[in-house]
Amino acid sequence: MPPEDTPPRDPLPPEDADRLGPDADAEEVARKILLDQLTGQARSRAELATKLAKRRVPGEVAERLLTRFEEVGLVDDDAFARAWVESRQSGKGLGRRALAQELRRKGIDDEVAREALEEIEPEDEEEAARALVRRKLRTLRRVDRTTATRRLAGMLARKGHSGEAVWRVVREEIDAAGLEGGEGDEADFSGSDSGFPA
Repeated sequence: MPPEDTPPRDPLPPEDADRLGPDADAEEVARKILLDQLTGQARSRAELATKLAKRRVPGEVAERLLTRFEEVGLVDDDAFARAWVESRQSGKGLGRRALAQELRRKGIDDEVAREALEEIEPEDEEEAARALVRRKLRTLRRVDRTTATRRLAGMLARKGHSGEAVWRVVREEIDAAGLEGGEGDEADFSGSDSGFPA
């Protein structure tokens, strides 16, 4: 019989208790969850904390293990943020604003996110925007210049590119493609009332 001052074990989710056996405790379960989550993919500390909370791992156990995992380098928000930015910027063509939002959703501290975003070279960000526009332009050959401008600018804005870059890239790529019509209806996407972030 355990001493009276021994705290009772927190109940484990049935699937975890079944998998680890009758003697499983919260720390064993938490460690297994963390290792499973980190297999094949880096994750932020906040993501892992959320996963542990959903699996009803006690807060103090989660905090202790997450700190230990950070100490041994298995959890590293700085490295996670840099890798995330590099992958999403080059793979999806995302601009800084969209990347900042994604990092915030991943629970990355604003200062850590800012440092990761500063590693993006402006020319790389612009080239990603141009690649997106060129790809989309292939599907807009039958629309007029005004419609193409609106659609392309909207796409780049949703991808988190700045208003100034949106306008310049779209105009230059449409000019290069020789799209005709509607030049008089060009909108200014760099202003605060444009609906596109500057």
